[in-house]
Amino acid sequence: MDSKSVKEFIRKEVPDWDDELIAAARFKAFSGQKSDWEPKFQFWKNLIVKIARHFGVFIISPPQVKNEWFNRGGLTPLCIDHVLFIMYNEGEITRISDMVGPYSGRITQLFYKVKSLMNRSTMSPESILLEDCLILTTLLKEKADEVIKCLSESHWNSHCVVTRNKFESMCGGQKEGYAVLSYLSGCRKGQYLSTNKKELIEGIKVSLSSAVVSGVSSLDFDTLHLIWTQEKLQQQLDVIDRRWEMSRQSALASLKSGNKKLALRHAKEMKLGTENREKCNSLLNRVEEVLCVIANVESTKQVTGAIQIGARVIKENKTSIEEVQLCLEELDESIDSQKQVEKALEPAPSLDMEDEDIEEEFRKLELEIGSGNLKDLNPEAGVSDSEGTDQSLADALLNLKLADDAPGSGSAIQNSGLPAKNKESNSPMLEAA
Repeated sequence: MDSKSVKEFIRKEVPDWDDELIAAARFKAFSGQKSDWEPKFQFWKNLIVKIARHFGVFIISPPQVKNEWFNRGGLTPLCIDHVLFIMYNEGEITRISDMVGPYSGRITQLFYKVKSLMNRSTMSPESILLEDCLILTTLLKEKADEVIKCLSESHWNSHCVVTRNKFESMCGGQKEGYAVLSYLSGCRKGQYLSTNKKELIEGIKVSLSSAVVSGVSSLDFDTLHLIWTQEKLQQQLDVIDRRWEMSRQSALASLKSGNKKLALRHAKEMKLGTENREKCNSLLNRVEEVLCVIANVESTKQVTGAIQIGARVIKENKTSIEEVQLCLEELDESIDSQKQVEKALEPAPSLDMEDEDIEEEFRKLELEIGSGNLKDLNPEAGVSDSEGTDQSLADALLNLKLADDAPGSGSAIQNSGLPAKNKESNSPMLEAA
């Protein structure tokens, strides 16, 4: 985070930052009643928090804030020391030296708390600028929540154990890891643990739920040792891969220069690197299998505990087996109904057909449609159909007339202009009459 990028961000957040009159009023020291300088204090406080949040930091340096962030051509705000001092008194910032040492015991942590309370009363606006690091408590809490969320995405148990190096890398550095772990330890959401297996292995146990972190057990130490071994093997694999790539590049360069003997030596190094990688990868797979078994055992333990709690609740409430069975059946029916709904909402499966088959079917349809249109468009066929319809209508009228009237009614039919028909016609209309 350089001062140039910070100043660009300030100009975006404060459009009138380069206004000389407004800047002169902002850079003055606080004077008068609190109500007179309260808006100016809120401006500087919010701006400090915005800059730190934008650049992903929660540890700031007072000299850097005053002399780099808010430097305008050699002019620095005269009120910034009072701003930081008020924020310190209100608990919005704290010194890293005031934080409880997370890597120490309970008695030492209690001593740190007493020492912090004693030092807070002796602070002054001038002395706070001499501090190397100040921690923004609001952003510290946000960072701790971010770390827990990140760990929850890769661990589905209520707690997890990670190495100290990994925890500090997730926090952003050694100081950041110290501050985050100190905060988690104060909330009883994190606990430091270490074991000595030929060398010191340090780790952090973090609670991923709303409950406080449980005490460190022997299984936690064994898990830490396995995770540390896993990380070491992964680092060794990365080193082997880098060396193998370097040997490959050297072998190619030697072949291009015509030095076959040197190329052969690099090829042997590549072969040896491949063998070492297979051995290291085999060990890494075995460690991961053991970690997977431990995770499965913990999940089984949680399920067993849930079953025991359910059994105890049934006994306390005097619930019969029939009621439990009825609840389970209703639950199964609800699950089946949900599955049916999901199945009905699923898109219809696409037909797996070849393009040639589709084109062939399309040609057949075109031929059928074409032949049908030719028949419909034939004028002779249309005339004959029309004449047949008129003839049937005339026959029906004639037969009905013959059935109702006298024999001398033929002249009326002839005058009507309709053609006459034989009386012996087998028309269904006549039979009906």
